[in-house]
Amino acid sequence: MRQKTLVVATRGKGFTDITDLVRDVVRASGVSTGICSIFVAHTSASLVIQENADPAVLRDLGRFMDRLVPELARGASLADGFRYEHDEEGSDDMPAHVRSALTKTNETVPIEGGRLLLGTWQGIYLWEHRRAHHERRVVVTVVDASL
Repeated sequence: MRQKTLVVATRGKGFTDITDLVRDVVRASGVSTGICSIFVAHTSASLVIQENADPAVLRDLGRFMDRLVPELARGASLADGFRYEHDEEGSDDMPAHVRSALTKTNETVPIEGGRLLLGTWQGIYLWEHRRAHHERRVVVTVVDASL
C-alpha cells in the first residue's frame, strides 16, 4: 500500500483536474493490479469523476448546482421561507456544505496494468464549492490487490 497527501490549490468555485496528480501516485506505487482511493479531507469541497473532453459539461454542472443550492445573503430566505442557519462564515459557506453532502468526498478507481481504469473521457476533479481560493488536502491511497 502507498499513501500520499496532495495539496491542491483551487482558484475558487469550480473544478480542478487532479487526474495527472493521482496517476503520478499510482505510477510511483508500482502497483500493477489494485484499487486507488481518492479522498478530499474537507467539508466544503468534493470529488467527481466526470467528462474531460468538453468543458461545457463542467460549466453546466456548476450552473446546475448553483441553481439547486443557491447562495443567500445573510438573513435572506428563499420564496418558501427557507433560510440557512449557519451563515457566520459568509453566504457561500452553508451552500458549500450542502453541495459537498450532495456529491462525494471519496472516489475509488480500479488499477490494471499499473494504470487507472478510467473511461476514455473521464477525469478526476476536485470540486471547490467556496468562492475564495483554498488549499485542499487530497489523500490518495493505492492498494495492491495481488497481496
